Amino acid sequence: MTIDQMIEATIGKEGGYSNNPHDTGGETMWGITAKVARANGYSGSMRDLPRAHAVAIYRQEYAIKPGFAAVAEIMPAVGEELFDTGVNMGQTLPALWLQEWLNVFNRQGKLYGDIKEDGQIGPATLAALRGLKMSRGAEAETVLLRALNCSQGERYKVLNQKRPANEEFAWGWLRNRVA
Repeated sequence: MTIDQMIEATIGKEGGYSNNPHDTGGETMWGITAKVARANGYSGSMRDLPRAHAVAIYRQEYAIKPGFAAVAEIMPAVGEELFDTGVNMGQTLPALWLQEWLNVFNRQGKLYGDIKEDGQIGPATLAALRGLKMSRGAEAETVLLRALNCSQGERYKVLNQKRPANEEFAWGWLRNRVA
C-alpha cells in the first residue's frame, strides 16, 4: 500500500469538518486538528482547510516522520494500520505497540534480538520487523495486525473507562478502526 492509498483510506474515515464538544481533539477538518494544522503552517478557518494541505500534513507528520511509511514498505497492511491508528490517537502509542509485539514474537531472542520499546521507529525496529517477516513467513503480517488491533481495542476500552464522554465515539472507533 502506498502512502497516498493510506491517506485516502484514512481521510475517508475521518470525513470533513467536525467540532464535537465531547472530542478532546477539538475542531478538526479531514481528521486534522486545529493544533496540528497550526503547527504545520495553516492559519485559516478549520472549515476551510484545503484537502491538499491535510494530505501534505498526513504525508509528513503521520506517515514519514513516525516511520510508518518505512514499515509499510516491509509490511503494507501493518504500515497502514499504524498510520491510521496514529491519526486517531497519536503516533507514539502505535509505534510502541509495534515494538512491544515484535519483542513478544521473537521467541526470547531466538528469531531476532530484542529492541528498545521507546515509540520511535528506527533501524532496529525495522530490522526486527524484517526478522519477524523472514522467520514467520507469510502469516507474520496477519498475526502482527491482529496483535496491534488487540492493543488498540484495549486502549479504546481504557479511554472510555477513564472518560465516560468518550462513549460518544466508542462504537465508531471499534467499527471503523479495529479490524
